Amino acid sequence: MGTKLCSSAESRRIRSNPAVNELGGKCYCVDTLTLARTSLRTKDRKEAERLVQHKNEALKNPHINRKIGMAYLSAVDPNFVTRTWDDVMADMMLDKTAPTLKRWQSVRKDPALHFIKNKVVVCTLPEDFLAVLRAGTVSTNVYLRRIQKHSLDMGWLPVAILPKKKFPKIKHQDQRGITAAEHALILGREGNPERSDFYDLCWHLGGSQSDIAHLQGEDIDYLRKAFSYSRLKTSNLGGMRIRPKAWEVILRRPRTGPLFPYLCSVREADRATEFKQRCVGLGIHGVTLHNYRYGWAERSADAGYPERYAQRVLGQNSKAVHRAYAKKARKQMPSLEEYEAAALAAEESGKILVLNHEAEVPKVIRQGI
Repeated sequence: MGTKLCSSAESRRIRSNPAVNELGGKCYCVDTLTLARTSLRTKDRKEAERLVQHKNEALKNPHINRKIGMAYLSAVDPNFVTRTWDDVMADMMLDKTAPTLKRWQSVRKDPALHFIKNKVVVCTLPEDFLAVLRAGTVSTNVYLRRIQKHSLDMGWLPVAILPKKKFPKIKHQDQRGITAAEHALILGREGNPERSDFYDLCWHLGGSQSDIAHLQGEDIDYLRKAFSYSRLKTSNLGGMRIRPKAWEVILRRPRTGPLFPYLCSVREADRATEFKQRCVGLGIHGVTLHNYRYGWAERSADAGYPERYAQRVLGQNSKAVHRAYAKKARKQMPSLEEYEAAALAAEESGKILVLNHEAEVPKVIRQGI
């Protein structure tokens, strides 16, 4: 097997005559075993001859040529030939702070990523990424995309190892909100006053567990009975007025400093574990502390609370809010038969249809009103 250089000409002549053809056009090479032609993307004959020579050398001594290629790369960047995927993750973590940093520390410990952790970035093959994805979870899929993108943006990869279309589609599990009955059971079983007040505020305020646990007395406006806070994850502002039930809880907490001195000092995972233990003891399954956020979103949608208000209260364009409001809207959408009946009634009476809301059945009113 070998490769010979040719210029653009009829394929029959090239195959029968190994001599170089002098006709115009870009040069290409022909595999002497399969007769497959590959464009060299150049009209410069000397450059084309060097490319063909390198192709033939690569076939004869693949390991030696790999070392030669790495030597060329190391001349540009000394770390090019030694940089591993663990180094890439360490570099990404330099710019992370607070909860985001903790999340990346957990990602770095993902067992699935151990397949490539110590593998040199420029020596990684698509098969290596596929092995990671098959052994990992949805989280592995999400963060492996980010790790590859960071390497591309930094110039540590010439091309993507695995194209975006080849990554498995990200499918998150459906989440549901905690119901009022479940919340009442949790409060009824909880004997610790601080945890009981914490769960109650999660129910009334809809914040994430970390944001509620880190609320300060200074975040509360005791004159207007309202609160505002900066989210730990995004620094976006959230907050709203506080109604009597939630206000009773606020009045039981300290006026200055953390509202929950103990809970704000423990890890997020520890708060989640304690809550999980209580749910298991009560026979409540399929929920975590974050499901309080989903529950608040579902209640706000059921009550007709404007979606833009819900987004501002939660301090972000929350997926929980989008999904809850979308489900509510689907349940309220009128049937086609209702539209047909209203249109027929309007046509027969000579009146017009008016839509007051997209989720309402059209009403027939007098023309001109």
